[in-house]
Amino acid sequence: MSSQSVLRTLPFIAISLVVVIDLVIGPTVGFLPLLTLGPTFASVAGGVRRTALVGLLALAICIPLAVYDGLLGKPQNNLTIATIIGVTAASMLASRLRNRRERELANVRLVAEAAQRVLLRPVPRRAGDLRIALSYTSAAAEAQIGGDLYEVVTTPQGVRILIGDVQGKGLEAVETAAWVLGVFREAAYDQPELAEVVERVETSLARHLSGEKFVTAILAEVHEREISLLTCGHPAPVVLRRDGGVHFAEPEEEALPLGLGALGSPRPKPHRVPFGEGDQILFYTDGVIEARDPDGCFYPLAERAHLLRGADPQAALDELRADLLRHVGGPFPDDAAMLLLRRNSG
Repeated sequence: MSSQSVLRTLPFIAISLVVVIDLVIGPTVGFLPLLTLGPTFASVAGGVRRTALVGLLALAICIPLAVYDGLLGKPQNNLTIATIIGVTAASMLASRLRNRRERELANVRLVAEAAQRVLLRPVPRRAGDLRIALSYTSAAAEAQIGGDLYEVVTTPQGVRILIGDVQGKGLEAVETAAWVLGVFREAAYDQPELAEVVERVETSLARHLSGEKFVTAILAEVHEREISLLTCGHPAPVVLRRDGGVHFAEPEEEALPLGLGALGSPRPKPHRVPFGEGDQILFYTDGVIEARDPDGCFYPLAERAHLLRGADPQAALDELRADLLRHVGGPFPDDAAMLLLRRNSG
């Protein structure tokens, strides 16, 4: 039985238990006021009309029970009847407000899903000799979008990748993510060098961001048997070798996050990492490695990377995401994006 079915039957279960207990024990304890549990539980999962009907049922049962207990017309029973009427009215109001809130959340989801389709377009599942898998988990379940961003584009220079994380949350973070993606999608085609793409994004963000806001990111470009990585304050990707080796592709020189170029730090050149047939590389945002279990332990990504060696990249990444959710064991604390690239082995 689903939780929704349980909630819908709970009012009748509560009323039935009160009736049975009262018939067995009698009027000495005074269980009749507990009939208000019926309309109270009804307001949790039912509408206004259903809540009112359950309240009328509780009232209809209260009167013959009062006769059975010899309480009809006494102040104690009159107070019980008034309590049932009052709780039913309050429950009807609560049900109305809950239904309105649910409709508002449904509208927010529709708008957010439309925004997500525009902002975070589906990445291609194949690009050249690459197979690509994607996983995105939002901490804001109602909105389904946040400050994490990703993109894969095929350009004259080859396949270029962006994954990043905007500082902060909410609509402002989403706006910044949209700005970065828009600039990257244009610059990735126009600029011959990956470092020039970064400069283009940095220049644009300097006009858009205010204060000390920033965006951590990794930009990548796939070459024959290699991949170039330019890290801007972002966690290093995990490289899974065909022979079973696993390591983090730490940058030789790390740049400041995007948006902090005014501090004067020079932009480093991309560094190349071997990326041959059968190799994989996992890009991710910090919501993955900073996810904690109930004991406060971070998610051990390197230890769980073996889950990515399944035959199908998307199925393997979905398995890793499921493992991450099991590790957290509750609501996800932060947005988490993962992008897996696998080089075909034949």
